[in-house]
Amino acid sequence: MDNTIKVILISQAPLPFSKIGSWTTLYKNYLEGKHKIDCIVCPKPENSYKTIQYSFVNFTFWHKLQRKFLKKKNQEYFQALNKLILPNEKYIIQIVDNYGMVKPLKNYLVSKGIEDRCYIQFFYHGYLPYTKKDSQEDFYEALDEMVLLTHDSYTAHKNQLTIVLGSFSVLHNAIDTQKFSKVSELEKTALKTQLGFNDKKVFIWCSQDRPKKGLNLILNVWKEIYGLHKNIILVVIGCDPREATEGVLFLGRIPNDELPKYYQASDCYLFPTLCEEGFGLSLTEALHCGNYCIASALGGVPEVLQYGKLGKLIKNPHSVSEWKTAINEFLDGNLESPKFPADLYAMENWKEGMNEIIEKAKNKLRNKEN
Repeated sequence: MDNTIKVILISQAPLPFSKIGSWTTLYKNYLEGKHKIDCIVCPKPENSYKTIQYSFVNFTFWHKLQRKFLKKKNQEYFQALNKLILPNEKYIIQIVDNYGMVKPLKNYLVSKGIEDRCYIQFFYHGYLPYTKKDSQEDFYEALDEMVLLTHDSYTAHKNQLTIVLGSFSVLHNAIDTQKFSKVSELEKTALKTQLGFNDKKVFIWCSQDRPKKGLNLILNVWKEIYGLHKNIILVVIGCDPREATEGVLFLGRIPNDELPKYYQASDCYLFPTLCEEGFGLSLTEALHCGNYCIASALGGVPEVLQYGKLGKLIKNPHSVSEWKTAINEFLDGNLESPKFPADLYAMENWKEGMNEIIEKAKNKLRNKEN
């Protein structure tokens, strides 16, 4: 019997993805090197990876009707997946963050009589368990393995779930540490001059412009801080321009390739999230570029900052006074930038971790038959 095991990634985004995205960027870096993905099911991208077998998703009017009237979702994905399935082969099927794909996929595999030849991995970039959308059984029991971003997320799942999931793994998010890296003091001074910051202490906020990302909170904090310290500036990246605020520079959305120089020219990164973040990639980008980080102690953030060893954690993120105190401590020189390994949260480690997770899944799938 042929014991071939192939890895199939099902993606709602065309891969490679032409726009900015956290997990799509991770997979882009991964698939351009020594990877273990054999096939991708996705909408047709502008370009394709030469080492990957594709099955493109074709969205038809019939699929729309199935969604609307028959409540059958993702049929176009399973139709594309069906073209890859061969007799006697086994499959590891990866899904990233697409909660609604899991149960229909399981039903599809059962209907084809191939569920015993398949192993479903769900990569989750959130933090808290799925407990409010559907019954836990519909989601968790359909999985063979859930891959989380932090050990704290695993603990949250373990404490809140009422069912037993077969397997959990943890794979920290990662960044390109060659691109996001600290520059010399001389280079930093030159960058500050180039960007018009001159000799000011530069604080930076970079995120999507959503209330849960805490920008309004930081702007309120800044109004009080700026009255006491004039030689400072807050650089805001990622949101639409707001009304002019003294000491604040709104840069809007900028290309991802330009981000490093702003991090490298900054002194302190502010991460005032008001939600349970899965990880916080921008935190690690800013950290590697030499910023001191002040962040909300929510979700996976404490683990990312090693519970305060790599930055200041705000225990009560909604508290303006706590943010003011932390920022003033930094300005007074009472908070020092941490030292950490150069490969911390590095992309190379992520690639190795992904390959290890896939190899372990292959062993489980082999033993499943035995």
